[in-house]
Amino acid sequence: MLRVVNVENGTVQGLPAADPRITSFKGIPFAAPPIGKNRWRAPQPAEDWEGVLHAYQFAPVSMQVRQELDDNNIYTREWAVEPDIVMSEDCLYLNVWTPAKLPDEKLPVYVWYFGGGLQVGHPAEMEFDGERIARRGIVVVTINYRLNAFGFLCHPEITAEAPEAPANFGNLDQQAATRWVKRNIAAFGGDPDNITIGGQSAGGGSVMSQLTSPQNEGLFQRAIVESGIFTKLYPGTLLPPHRSDLQEAEHDGTRFFNYLGVSSLAEARQLDAVYLRDKAVEYGGFWGTVADQRFLTGNPFDLFLQNKRLKVPVMLGHTSSEFFSTPAAGTFDELKQLAADMFGEDAGTFLRLCGDQTVPLEEARERASVSGIEYAIRVAAQANADTGGETPLYYYNFDAEIPGWDNPGTFHSVDLWFFFETLAKCWRPFTGKHYDLARQMCNYTAHFIRSGDPNGQDSTGLELPRWEPYTPEAPYGMLFADKAGFNRQQPGEMMEFLVQQYFKNAGSPA
Repeated sequence: MLRVVNVENGTVQGLPAADPRITSFKGIPFAAPPIGKNRWRAPQPAEDWEGVLHAYQFAPVSMQVRQELDDNNIYTREWAVEPDIVMSEDCLYLNVWTPAKLPDEKLPVYVWYFGGGLQVGHPAEMEFDGERIARRGIVVVTINYRLNAFGFLCHPEITAEAPEAPANFGNLDQQAATRWVKRNIAAFGGDPDNITIGGQSAGGGSVMSQLTSPQNEGLFQRAIVESGIFTKLYPGTLLPPHRSDLQEAEHDGTRFFNYLGVSSLAEARQLDAVYLRDKAVEYGGFWGTVADQRFLTGNPFDLFLQNKRLKVPVMLGHTSSEFFSTPAAGTFDELKQLAADMFGEDAGTFLRLCGDQTVPLEEARERASVSGIEYAIRVAAQANADTGGETPLYYYNFDAEIPGWDNPGTFHSVDLWFFFETLAKCWRPFTGKHYDLARQMCNYTAHFIRSGDPNGQDSTGLELPRWEPYTPEAPYGMLFADKAGFNRQQPGEMMEFLVQQYFKNAGSPA
């Protein structure tokens, strides 16, 4: 087994994972600490070290609001179970799980970006244990990156200092870590020319940003977007914020500096990290990706529709009960006005699909409600065909029964336990059918990472149910319920209508 490897900055020693056929390396630096003069600066090269780096434990997590254990909060109950976890501004480290015995095995590589709204989260969350995927012959890498004000603050002085990299430091961390993987993963038995990036929620949104960055040509060969593709539907629909204008984001940064009582970038860089974190939490607001015309030239969803992206296969999907978009209307008159404003001459069709006042208003609104992520995926798939994208899209819907006293449904992020096959770490009373489904989902993931096609054998030796690419002519996807099965049902009438209206109102995606 590869317990000791040489990377560009020195020698690293790992440990046997729970399965000793897998070696885990935790806390390898991929960039210099983003502290002092490196705060709000693109990641800088890591320094060499002397002797052997013992990569035995996770590095500190990024600066973020401290999670409090709360049984009423499903996310702290599910994952944030270590309230005293060490965090530090010195956080640019990654972790590797490898099944390789020799460096020359050229195994496929999976690079994972965690979610958390770009405000919280970290790769040490227990559901992200890479061992089970690694057992399928994959080298798994989970990376850390800067969050919230540390990762996404903009300011005129930052732009003046580094116009080539004025923003999106968290995304640049992801990019730098992936580039480190390309340069170094062969030492772990990985293939630098067979890399898949993946992420969920804001991690999935980050995959979209990396997919559409003009700086990433040739960096990776496939992408997985779990619950991370969004676009506007009804007015007032809550979406992950996206700041489209660098100058506007700079104004936000100027206001924040005023709030901090500092008059310069140099002064702000001298502030204590914990103090800065707490003041950012107190200040409120959202810190996220911005179109800086360097790393990112526009909204990632719009760029995807215009085929301004890396031409690689994409696996993408959602859970069955997350992020539904519903028209905000307190009366039928308001619903009619919304229909007229959005759909013009086709407003009557929309109202007919809602029930034409033959049903109660709440039922009409429910009939108009659709999964916002499913809607975005179907729009993207249509545009992929219309613009000659010529790369396959594999769509899934996760609809498993989730046990527990809280009766949670398929809440946002619950599918992570299944894709990483880490159910045994969860408190929920999962049974045999859940473990069978997780095994299938992990196998689909591994096949896709390996070749860009999720099809292949289950661990049982039997063929997995065939998963066909999504096309406008065959708008189908994999349904992960009691077990995996390909769903050939057409989307509902409302969904079909809304997707048609997107292109009718937006014009050609090209």
